[in-house]
Amino acid sequence: MTSSDDALRASESPYRASGSLAGRTILISGGSRGIGLAIARRAARDGANIVILAKTGEPHPKLAGTVFTAAAELEEAGGQALPLVGDVRRDADVAGAVEAAVDRFGGIDVVINNASAIDLSTTDAVDMKKYDLMQDINVRGTFLLSKLALPALRASGQGNILTLSPPLNLDPSWAGKHLAYTMAKYGMSLTTLGLAEELKADGIRVNSLWPCTLIDTAAIRNMPHGETMVLAARGPQIMADAAHAVLTGSNLAAGGPASGNFYTDEQVLGAAGVTDFRPYSLGAPEDQLVPDIFL
Repeated sequence: MTSSDDALRASESPYRASGSLAGRTILISGGSRGIGLAIARRAARDGANIVILAKTGEPHPKLAGTVFTAAAELEEAGGQALPLVGDVRRDADVAGAVEAAVDRFGGIDVVINNASAIDLSTTDAVDMKKYDLMQDINVRGTFLLSKLALPALRASGQGNILTLSPPLNLDPSWAGKHLAYTMAKYGMSLTTLGLAEELKADGIRVNSLWPCTLIDTAAIRNMPHGETMVLAARGPQIMADAAHAVLTGSNLAAGGPASGNFYTDEQVLGAAGVTDFRPYSLGAPEDQLVPDIFL
């Protein structure tokens, strides 16, 4: 477990679920660590079946965890897990993951587009290989995984697509700060916007989820000044609880559309009854947490 996992045990979470993911099959991209693993672990506690598609089959020198260690954690938490080493940039890998999920568990109920690459460089500074990487993983990977899973999601009768991407905030400051990354993340959000409209008649719910504050992950810690930044972050459990609330409908008690939303973690958990977010913090006072970008 990471330090942020240790900071908030499941029993201490302020979120009290009104629904369950027991028996549901979830296909998640990039779930071997960080927010993706936290979301998968929360689902596993319900007894969900989780298919993890991630590149890390062998230990990374800087980032802890592989698809196999993640699968072991999920099974220990109470779920069933199918670890798959693959890349969302490769059509065959994504098609194979969808086929493997259907073969192993009989279908797919939920797709979580978690895989993402980040580079906050300005236009002058960004390397075009990094630009292409962000476009390929963030935009194309999200589109491809969602597209290939559609037949299984339709067959589910309760299909869900959840993408970890921000609201489409057209304040030009965000594009001006890091244009390449902004385009890549907004491409993910446009996929949510379009699919929610396109799939209305199919009953597939399509939403995005984004944190209000910086989240403590290994990727952030490995950025310049990352170890200092995460001292004013929340742990990934807040995103895990928020994702659970969206996928089970626990946040819909107050009404509103079930699809086409760009939720924040605080918005979702507030609707699910959470009034105190301090347990998710790593120790900094609420007014000293670092706000996330795009909000």
